[in-house]
Amino acid sequence: RISNRARINKEIHPHQLRHSYATHLLNNGAPIEVIQSLMEHEKSETTRIYAQLSGRHRKEFYQRYF
Repeated sequence: RISNRARINKEIHPHQLRHSYATHLLNNGAPIEVIQSLMEHEKSETTRIYAQLSGRHRKEFYQRYF
């Protein structure tokens, strides 16, 4: 229902929303510890599964630190 109201023409699952939420937070500079707390994960490893750097951010970090 939510995807229909948002006029998204595909099926959306809660897992996808959690993944997008964590990824957007990470790509906007939120520390993994903050994301972990917001998502109520006990282990940071779980949060790291959800939060993935976008290709652009990954490239920027690579160029900055290598």
